[in-house]
Amino acid sequence: MKILLVNPPNCGRSIPEERYGIDSIKAIFRGEPLALEVLAGNLDGHEIEILDLKAAPDAWPDALHAFGPDLVGFTAVTCEANTVVRLAATARAAFPGVVTIVGGIHASNDPSFFNRAEFDYVAAGLGKGSFAELVSAIGAGSGADRVPGIAKTNPGGELRFTPRLFGPGDLVEGKPPRYDLVARYRENYILSSLGFRLGFVASAFGCPYDCSFCCIGPLTGGRYLTHSVEAVVEQIRMLGDIPVIRLVDANTFGNVRHARALADAILAAGIRKNFLADVRSDTVVRHPELIARWKEAGLRSVIIGFEEFGDEGLARMNKASSVAENDEAISILHGLGITIVGDFIVSPDYDEARFEALGRYVLDRPIGLPLLTVLTPLPGTALHAAIKDRIVVHDLDYYTLTNAVVPTRLDERRFYEHYAGLIKAFHANAKL
Repeated sequence: MKILLVNPPNCGRSIPEERYGIDSIKAIFRGEPLALEVLAGNLDGHEIEILDLKAAPDAWPDALHAFGPDLVGFTAVTCEANTVVRLAATARAAFPGVVTIVGGIHASNDPSFFNRAEFDYVAAGLGKGSFAELVSAIGAGSGADRVPGIAKTNPGGELRFTPRLFGPGDLVEGKPPRYDLVARYRENYILSSLGFRLGFVASAFGCPYDCSFCCIGPLTGGRYLTHSVEAVVEQIRMLGDIPVIRLVDANTFGNVRHARALADAILAAGIRKNFLADVRSDTVVRHPELIARWKEAGLRSVIIGFEEFGDEGLARMNKASSVAENDEAISILHGLGITIVGDFIVSPDYDEARFEALGRYVLDRPIGLPLLTVLTPLPGTALHAAIKDRIVVHDLDYYTLTNAVVPTRLDERRFYEHYAGLIKAFHANAKL
Protein backbone atom coordinates (compact mmCIF):
# COMPACT_ATOMS: atom_id res chain seq x y z
CA MET A 1 0.00 0.00 0.00
CA LYS A 2 1.21 3.52 -0.80
CA ILE A 3 0.82 5.65 2.35
CA LEU A 4 1.24 9.43 2.43
CA LEU A 5 1.57 11.02 5.89
CA VAL A 6 0.93 14.76 5.89
CA ASN A 7 2.05 17.46 8.30
CA PRO A 8 -0.15 20.53 7.60
CA PRO A 9 1.33 23.96 6.87
CA ASN A 10 1.54 26.82 9.33
CA CYS A 11 -2.01 28.07 8.98
CA GLY A 12 -3.28 29.80 12.11
CA ARG A 13 -4.85 33.24 11.78
CA SER A 14 -4.25 36.35 13.88
CA ILE A 15 -6.95 38.67 15.22
CA PRO A 16 -4.49 41.42 16.27
CA GLU A 17 -2.89 41.43 12.84
CA GLU A 18 -6.12 41.29 10.85
CA ARG A 19 -8.07 43.83 12.89
CA TYR A 20 -5.40 46.16 14.22
CA GLY A 21 -2.24 45.69 12.17
CA ILE A 22 -0.31 44.28 15.14
CA ASP A 23 2.01 41.76 13.49
CA SER A 24 4.39 40.77 16.31
CA ILE A 25 2.27 37.96 17.73
CA LYS A 26 2.16 35.35 14.97
CA ALA A 27 2.77 31.79 16.14
CA ILE A 28 5.11 29.82 13.86
CA PHE A 29 5.51 26.10 14.51
CA ARG A 30 8.93 24.64 13.72
CA GLY A 31 10.53 21.25 14.03
CA GLU A 32 10.18 17.86 12.45
CA PRO A 33 6.83 15.98 12.39
CA LEU A 34 7.89 13.38 14.95
CA ALA A 35 4.37 11.99 15.33
CA LEU A 36 4.37 11.00 11.65
CA GLU A 37 7.91 9.61 11.83
CA VAL A 38 6.75 7.47 14.76
CA LEU A 39 3.72 6.18 12.83
CA ALA A 40 5.89 5.36 9.83
CA GLY A 41 8.28 3.39 12.00
CA ASN A 42 5.58 0.83 12.69
CA LEU A 43 4.41 0.35 9.10
CA ASP A 44 6.23 -2.58 7.56
CA GLY A 45 5.85 -3.68 3.96
CA HIS A 46 4.41 -0.42 2.64
CA GLU A 47 5.68 2.43 0.48
CA ILE A 48 5.63 5.44 2.77
CA GLU A 49 6.26 9.12 2.23
CA ILE A 50 6.09 12.00 4.71
CA LEU A 51 5.05 15.35 3.28
CA ASP A 52 5.98 18.20 5.63
CA LEU A 53 4.03 21.24 4.47
CA LYS A 54 5.52 23.36 7.22
CA ALA A 55 8.91 22.95 5.58
CA ALA A 56 7.56 22.90 2.00
CA PRO A 57 4.28 24.85 2.07
CA ASP A 58 3.88 24.92 -1.73
CA ALA A 59 4.37 21.18 -2.26
CA TRP A 60 0.66 20.32 -2.18
CA PRO A 61 -1.00 19.22 -4.46
CA ASP A 62 1.93 18.39 -6.78
CA ALA A 63 3.38 15.95 -4.23
CA LEU A 64 -0.03 14.32 -3.82
CA HIS A 65 -0.36 13.67 -7.58
CA ALA A 66 3.26 12.55 -7.95
CA PHE A 67 2.98 9.95 -5.18
CA GLY A 68 -0.52 8.66 -5.97
CA PRO A 69 -1.39 7.34 -2.49
CA ASP A 70 -3.81 4.59 -1.55
CA LEU A 71 -4.07 6.04 1.95
CA VAL A 72 -3.44 9.54 3.33
CA GLY A 73 -2.94 10.17 7.05
CA PHE A 74 -3.11 13.67 8.52
CA THR A 75 -2.11 15.04 11.90
CA ALA A 76 -3.41 18.34 13.27
CA VAL A 77 -3.42 20.57 16.31
CA THR A 78 -6.58 22.62 16.82
CA CYS A 79 -5.65 25.65 14.68
CA GLU A 80 -4.82 23.29 11.79
CA ALA A 81 -8.10 21.36 11.85
CA ASN A 82 -9.90 23.38 9.15
CA THR A 83 -6.87 23.26 6.87
CA VAL A 84 -6.64 19.49 7.19
CA VAL A 85 -10.29 19.18 6.20
CA ARG A 86 -9.52 21.13 3.01
CA LEU A 87 -6.43 19.02 2.29
CA ALA A 88 -8.46 15.83 2.70
CA ALA A 89 -11.08 17.16 0.30
CA THR A 90 -8.32 17.81 -2.25
CA ALA A 91 -7.02 14.27 -1.82
CA ARG A 92 -10.51 12.85 -2.34
CA ALA A 93 -11.03 14.94 -5.48
CA ALA A 94 -7.71 13.82 -6.96
CA PHE A 95 -8.06 10.14 -6.00
CA PRO A 96 -11.72 9.22 -5.33
CA GLY A 97 -10.78 5.82 -3.92
CA VAL A 98 -8.17 7.06 -1.46
CA VAL A 99 -8.61 6.25 2.24
CA THR A 100 -8.24 9.30 4.49
CA ILE A 101 -7.42 9.18 8.20
CA VAL A 102 -6.88 11.99 10.71
CA GLY A 103 -5.25 11.87 14.14
CA GLY A 104 -3.25 14.05 16.49
CA ILE A 105 -4.10 16.47 19.28
CA HIS A 106 -7.37 17.84 17.92
CA ALA A 107 -8.68 14.47 16.80
CA SER A 108 -7.93 13.11 20.27
CA ASN A 109 -9.69 15.95 22.10
CA ASP A 110 -12.57 16.72 19.73
CA PRO A 111 -12.93 13.70 17.41
CA SER A 112 -16.49 14.58 16.37
CA PHE A 113 -15.14 17.63 14.51
CA PHE A 114 -13.73 15.26 11.90
CA ASN A 115 -16.89 13.17 11.59
CA ARG A 116 -17.46 14.31 8.03
CA ALA A 117 -17.29 13.05 4.48
CA GLU A 118 -13.70 14.13 3.90
CA PHE A 119 -12.44 11.39 6.23
CA ASP A 120 -12.90 7.64 6.49
CA TYR A 121 -11.42 7.20 9.98
CA VAL A 122 -10.52 9.21 13.06
CA ALA A 123 -7.70 8.06 15.35
CA ALA A 124 -7.76 9.21 18.96
CA GLY A 125 -4.76 9.03 21.28
CA LEU A 126 -1.38 7.47 20.62
CA GLY A 127 -1.58 6.16 17.09
CA LYS A 128 1.56 4.10 16.64
CA GLY A 129 -0.19 0.82 17.45
CA SER A 130 -3.74 1.61 16.36
CA PHE A 131 -2.75 3.14 13.01
CA ALA A 132 -0.73 0.08 12.03
CA GLU A 133 -3.61 -2.16 13.10
CA LEU A 134 -6.00 -0.08 10.98
CA VAL A 135 -3.73 -0.25 7.92
CA SER A 136 -3.50 -4.04 8.31
CA ALA A 137 -7.29 -4.34 8.60
CA ILE A 138 -7.83 -2.18 5.51
CA GLY A 139 -5.36 -4.32 3.60
CA ALA A 140 -7.13 -7.49 4.72
CA GLY A 141 -10.51 -6.06 3.74
CA SER A 142 -12.20 -6.61 7.12
CA GLY A 143 -12.27 -5.44 10.72
CA ALA A 144 -11.20 -1.84 10.11
CA ASP A 145 -14.27 -0.54 11.97
CA ARG A 146 -13.34 -2.51 15.10
CA VAL A 147 -9.76 -1.37 15.75
CA PRO A 148 -9.51 -0.03 19.33
CA GLY A 149 -8.80 3.70 19.36
CA ILE A 150 -10.16 4.17 15.82
CA ALA A 151 -13.62 5.32 14.73
CA LYS A 152 -15.17 4.90 11.30
CA THR A 153 -16.70 8.21 10.33
CA ASN A 154 -20.48 8.44 10.19
CA PRO A 155 -21.38 11.89 8.82
CA GLY A 156 -24.69 13.04 10.25
CA GLY A 157 -24.58 10.31 12.87
CA GLU A 158 -22.64 9.41 15.98
CA LEU A 159 -18.91 8.73 15.96
CA ARG A 160 -18.29 5.49 17.83
CA PHE A 161 -14.91 4.30 19.07
CA THR A 162 -13.91 0.89 20.26
CA PRO A 163 -12.21 1.82 23.57
CA ARG A 164 -8.44 1.47 23.79
CA LEU A 165 -6.58 1.29 27.10
CA PHE A 166 -3.24 2.85 26.25
CA GLY A 167 -0.23 1.15 27.74
CA PRO A 168 3.45 0.34 27.11
CA GLY A 169 2.51 -1.86 24.15
CA ASP A 170 1.32 1.22 22.26
CA LEU A 171 4.90 2.54 22.24
CA VAL A 172 6.00 -0.42 20.04
CA GLU A 173 9.59 0.04 21.16
CA GLY A 174 11.16 -2.27 18.62
CA LYS A 175 10.14 0.08 15.82
CA PRO A 176 11.96 3.44 16.10
CA PRO A 177 10.85 6.58 14.22
CA ARG A 178 11.62 6.83 10.50
CA TYR A 179 13.88 9.87 10.74
CA ASP A 180 15.11 9.10 7.23
CA LEU A 181 11.75 10.05 5.72
CA VAL A 182 12.31 13.75 6.49
CA ALA A 183 15.95 13.90 5.40
CA ARG A 184 15.11 16.30 2.58
CA TYR A 185 13.59 18.75 5.08
CA ARG A 186 16.27 18.46 7.76
CA GLU A 187 17.88 21.85 7.06
CA ASN A 188 14.58 23.49 8.04
CA TYR A 189 14.63 22.03 11.55
CA ILE A 190 16.71 24.53 13.47
CA LEU A 191 16.69 26.21 16.86
CA SER A 192 15.82 29.58 15.38
CA SER A 193 17.21 31.68 18.24
CA LEU A 194 20.70 30.18 17.89
CA GLY A 195 20.74 28.67 14.40
CA PHE A 196 21.56 25.15 15.64
CA ARG A 197 20.15 22.07 13.91
CA LEU A 198 17.50 20.43 16.03
CA GLY A 199 16.23 16.87 16.35
CA PHE A 200 13.16 15.58 18.20
CA VAL A 201 13.07 12.56 20.51
CA ALA A 202 10.20 11.36 22.71
CA SER A 203 11.07 9.74 26.03
CA ALA A 204 7.57 9.83 27.55
CA PHE A 205 3.94 10.41 26.66
CA GLY A 206 1.14 11.91 28.70
CA CYS A 207 1.31 13.72 32.03
CA PRO A 208 0.27 12.72 35.56
CA TYR A 209 -1.23 16.18 36.17
CA ASP A 210 -4.54 17.64 35.01
CA CYS A 211 -4.23 21.38 34.30
CA SER A 212 -7.59 22.75 33.16
CA PHE A 213 -6.27 24.28 29.93
CA CYS A 214 -4.12 21.33 28.83
CA CYS A 215 -5.00 19.06 25.89
CA ILE A 216 -2.38 16.35 26.51
CA GLY A 217 -4.41 13.91 28.63
CA PRO A 218 -6.51 12.23 25.89
CA LEU A 219 -3.39 11.13 24.01
CA THR A 220 -2.82 8.43 26.60
CA GLY A 221 -6.16 8.27 28.36
CA GLY A 222 -4.63 10.16 31.29
CA ARG A 223 -1.73 7.73 31.77
CA TYR A 224 1.98 8.58 31.86
CA LEU A 225 4.04 6.21 29.71
CA THR A 226 7.81 6.10 29.32
CA HIS A 227 9.99 4.62 26.62
CA SER A 228 12.73 2.31 27.84
CA VAL A 229 16.02 4.06 28.49
CA GLU A 230 17.63 1.91 25.79
CA ALA A 231 15.07 2.98 23.18
CA VAL A 232 15.58 6.67 23.95
CA VAL A 233 19.36 6.40 23.74
CA GLU A 234 19.02 4.56 20.41
CA GLN A 235 16.84 7.35 18.98
CA ILE A 236 19.30 10.02 20.12
CA ARG A 237 22.08 8.13 18.34
CA MET A 238 19.96 7.79 15.20
CA LEU A 239 19.99 11.58 14.83
CA GLY A 240 23.73 11.43 14.16
CA ASP A 241 25.64 14.68 14.46
CA ILE A 242 22.62 16.91 15.14
CA PRO A 243 23.85 18.95 18.12
CA VAL A 244 20.57 19.83 19.87
CA ILE A 245 17.97 17.29 20.96
CA ARG A 246 14.53 18.52 21.93
CA LEU A 247 12.84 16.02 24.22
CA VAL A 248 9.28 16.66 23.15
CA ASP A 249 7.52 15.05 26.11
CA ALA A 250 4.85 17.09 27.87
CA ASN A 251 6.66 16.33 31.13
CA THR A 252 10.10 14.78 30.56
CA PHE A 253 10.84 14.16 34.25
CA GLY A 254 7.37 12.97 35.23
CA ASN A 255 8.92 9.67 36.36
CA VAL A 256 11.95 10.70 38.39
CA ARG A 257 13.51 7.24 38.50
CA HIS A 258 13.26 6.92 34.72
CA ALA A 259 14.66 10.43 34.22
CA ARG A 260 17.64 9.68 36.44
CA ALA A 261 18.35 6.40 34.65
CA LEU A 262 18.18 8.15 31.28
CA ALA A 263 20.68 10.82 32.33
CA ASP A 264 23.02 8.12 33.62
CA ALA A 265 22.70 6.18 30.35
CA ILE A 266 23.44 9.25 28.22
CA LEU A 267 26.59 9.91 30.23
CA ALA A 268 27.64 6.25 30.14
CA ALA A 269 27.17 6.15 26.36
CA GLY A 270 29.49 9.13 25.93
CA ILE A 271 26.79 11.10 24.09
CA ARG A 272 27.66 14.78 23.76
CA LYS A 273 24.53 16.73 22.91
CA ASN A 274 22.68 19.76 24.15
CA PHE A 275 19.22 18.86 25.45
CA LEU A 276 16.02 20.87 25.84
CA ALA A 277 13.31 19.39 28.04
CA ASP A 278 9.94 20.27 29.56
CA VAL A 279 10.09 20.24 33.36
CA ARG A 280 7.69 21.19 36.14
CA SER A 281 8.87 23.63 38.79
CA ASP A 282 7.85 21.30 41.62
CA THR A 283 10.08 18.57 40.14
CA VAL A 284 13.03 20.97 40.12
CA VAL A 285 12.42 21.94 43.75
CA ARG A 286 11.93 18.40 45.01
CA HIS A 287 14.76 16.85 43.00
CA PRO A 288 17.54 19.40 42.43
CA GLU A 289 20.08 16.55 42.33
CA LEU A 290 18.25 15.13 39.28
CA ILE A 291 18.51 18.46 37.47
CA ALA A 292 22.21 18.68 38.35
CA ARG A 293 22.76 15.20 36.94
CA TRP A 294 20.98 16.20 33.74
CA LYS A 295 23.17 19.29 33.55
CA GLU A 296 26.15 16.90 33.44
CA ALA A 297 24.40 14.93 30.70
CA GLY A 298 24.00 18.04 28.54
CA LEU A 299 20.78 19.73 29.65
CA ARG A 300 21.08 23.24 28.26
CA SER A 301 17.57 24.64 28.64
CA VAL A 302 14.27 23.75 30.26
CA ILE A 303 10.79 24.82 29.30
CA ILE A 304 8.64 25.42 32.37
CA GLY A 305 4.97 26.33 32.36
CA PHE A 306 4.91 28.93 35.11
CA GLU A 307 1.59 30.11 33.61
CA GLU A 308 0.68 32.72 36.24
CA PHE A 309 2.39 35.06 38.70
CA GLY A 310 -0.20 34.68 41.46
CA ASP A 311 -1.31 31.68 43.51
CA GLU A 312 -4.99 32.44 42.92
CA GLY A 313 -4.53 32.26 39.15
CA LEU A 314 -2.54 29.03 39.42
CA ALA A 315 -5.30 27.47 41.52
CA ARG A 316 -7.92 28.40 38.93
CA MET A 317 -5.88 26.52 36.34
CA ASN A 318 -5.57 23.47 38.61
CA LYS A 319 -1.82 23.88 38.16
CA ALA A 320 -0.82 22.19 41.46
CA SER A 321 2.09 24.59 42.00
CA SER A 322 2.73 27.92 43.73
CA VAL A 323 4.57 31.16 43.04
CA ALA A 324 7.01 30.39 45.87
CA GLU A 325 7.76 27.03 44.27
CA ASN A 326 8.24 28.66 40.88
CA ASP A 327 10.67 31.18 42.34
CA GLU A 328 12.65 28.46 44.09
CA ALA A 329 12.86 26.49 40.83
CA ILE A 330 14.12 29.59 39.01
CA SER A 331 16.82 30.03 41.64
CA ILE A 332 17.96 26.38 41.41
CA LEU A 333 18.08 26.39 37.61
CA HIS A 334 19.85 29.73 37.43
CA GLY A 335 22.41 28.48 39.94
CA LEU A 336 23.11 25.45 37.77
CA GLY A 337 23.53 27.59 34.66
CA ILE A 338 20.49 26.11 32.89
CA THR A 339 18.59 28.52 30.66
CA ILE A 340 14.91 28.87 31.50
CA VAL A 341 12.27 29.17 28.81
CA GLY A 342 9.26 30.25 30.84
CA ASP A 343 5.69 29.93 29.57
CA PHE A 344 3.17 32.44 30.89
CA ILE A 345 -0.53 32.68 30.07
CA VAL A 346 -2.40 35.97 29.73
CA SER A 347 -6.08 35.76 30.52
CA PRO A 348 -8.59 37.73 28.42
CA ASP A 349 -9.78 39.00 31.82
CA TYR A 350 -6.51 40.89 32.32
CA ASP A 351 -6.73 44.63 32.91
CA GLU A 352 -3.84 47.07 32.60
CA ALA A 353 -2.72 46.51 36.19
CA ARG A 354 -2.46 42.76 35.61
CA PHE A 355 -0.39 43.25 32.45
CA GLU A 356 1.95 45.59 34.29
CA ALA A 357 2.27 43.23 37.25
CA LEU A 358 3.09 40.29 34.97
CA GLY A 359 5.74 42.35 33.22
CA ARG A 360 7.38 43.31 36.52
CA TYR A 361 7.32 39.73 37.78
CA VAL A 362 8.94 38.28 34.67
CA LEU A 363 11.55 40.98 34.06
CA ASP A 364 12.67 40.86 37.71
CA ARG A 365 13.66 37.19 37.35
CA PRO A 366 16.49 35.44 35.46
CA ILE A 367 14.23 33.82 32.87
CA GLY A 368 16.24 33.43 29.66
CA LEU A 369 13.29 33.50 27.26
CA PRO A 370 9.79 34.29 28.55
CA LEU A 371 7.00 33.12 26.25
CA LEU A 372 3.49 34.53 26.37
CA THR A 373 0.26 32.92 25.22
CA VAL A 374 -3.42 33.78 25.60
CA LEU A 375 -5.60 31.52 27.73
CA THR A 376 -7.54 29.52 25.14
CA PRO A 377 -10.38 27.06 25.81
CA LEU A 378 -9.29 24.30 23.45
CA PRO A 379 -12.16 21.92 22.66
CA GLY A 380 -12.07 18.84 24.85
CA THR A 381 -10.37 20.50 27.82
CA ALA A 382 -11.87 21.20 31.23
CA LEU A 383 -11.45 24.91 30.56
CA HIS A 384 -13.55 24.65 27.40
CA ALA A 385 -16.30 22.84 29.28
CA ALA A 386 -16.28 25.52 31.99
CA ILE A 387 -16.45 28.63 29.79
CA LYS A 388 -17.85 27.44 26.44
CA ASP A 389 -20.87 29.74 26.84
CA ARG A 390 -18.52 32.75 26.79
CA ILE A 391 -16.78 31.84 23.54
CA VAL A 392 -17.40 34.33 20.72
CA VAL A 393 -14.78 33.11 18.21
CA HIS A 394 -15.61 29.61 17.01
CA ASP A 395 -13.40 29.47 13.92
CA LEU A 396 -10.63 27.05 14.90
CA ASP A 397 -8.13 28.86 12.66
CA TYR A 398 -7.83 31.38 15.51
CA TYR A 399 -7.09 28.80 18.21
CA THR A 400 -3.35 29.46 18.00
CA LEU A 401 -2.97 30.38 21.71
CA THR A 402 -2.32 33.97 20.60
CA ASN A 403 -5.93 35.11 20.13
CA ALA A 404 -8.63 35.86 22.69
CA VAL A 405 -11.64 33.76 21.70
CA VAL A 406 -13.74 35.04 24.62
CA PRO A 407 -14.43 38.75 25.22
CA THR A 408 -11.56 40.75 26.71
CA ARG A 409 -12.02 42.90 29.80
CA LEU A 410 -10.02 45.70 28.22
CA ASP A 411 -10.97 47.23 24.90
CA GLU A 412 -9.79 44.56 22.46
CA ARG A 413 -7.24 46.78 20.72
CA ARG A 414 -5.77 47.82 24.08
CA PHE A 415 -5.59 44.16 25.16
CA TYR A 416 -3.53 43.22 22.11
CA GLU A 417 -1.35 46.32 22.38
CA HIS A 418 -0.46 45.37 25.95
CA TYR A 419 0.07 41.74 24.91
CA ALA A 420 2.33 42.67 22.01
CA GLY A 421 4.18 45.17 24.21
CA LEU A 422 5.03 42.48 26.75
CA ILE A 423 6.22 40.11 24.02
CA LYS A 424 8.57 42.79 22.68
CA ALA A 425 9.85 43.63 26.16
CA PHE A 426 10.48 39.96 26.96
CA HIS A 427 12.32 39.31 23.70
CA ALA A 428 14.42 42.45 24.13
CA ASN A 429 15.61 41.09 27.48
CA ALA A 430 16.00 37.48 26.34
CA LYS A 431 19.24 35.75 27.39
CA LEU A 432 19.93 32.46 25.62
